[in-house]
Amino acid sequence: MVKKLVLDTSVIVEFIVSKAPFRLKVTRLFDEALKGTFELYINTVTLSEVFYVSSKIYELAGLEKFNVEALNFVEWLKTRAEIVDVNENLALEAGELKKKLHIALPDCYVIATAKTLNGIAVFKKVENEMKPVLKDLRKLNVSFLHELDI
Repeated sequence: MVKKLVLDTSVIVEFIVSKAPFRLKVTRLFDEALKGTFELYINTVTLSEVFYVSSKIYELAGLEKFNVEALNFVEWLKTRAEIVDVNENLALEAGELKKKLHIALPDCYVIATAKTLNGIAVFKKVENEMKPVLKDLRKLNVSFLHELDI
């Protein structure tokens, strides 16, 4: 059975930062997705974050057309991951998770998307706000990049 992975912005951004610690792992993840080893998913909330953050990274790197580069990156992502629209049910599930976990709302959307798809929510690392609820996150099928066997 192919693993369904729902990616957080932090995972995706590792790909475009040349000295990022998990860049090679994320590159392999995207390559394996093309081979069908994994099914990758990104919800529209994460997609908007990726567009914003990549635009800022490209701007700081001195690229003249940083916004165009960010749009190109988004288009490239869509060749490797399926974009999941946020509907009312997903929004309400994310809201319930926010009430229960007290973590960032975009992270709740990643977890809610994974739950809806019977997949795994993948984050770069355990954030400070996640530490108090790590056991709950584990029950919700949350994983971190260093744990992925790629």
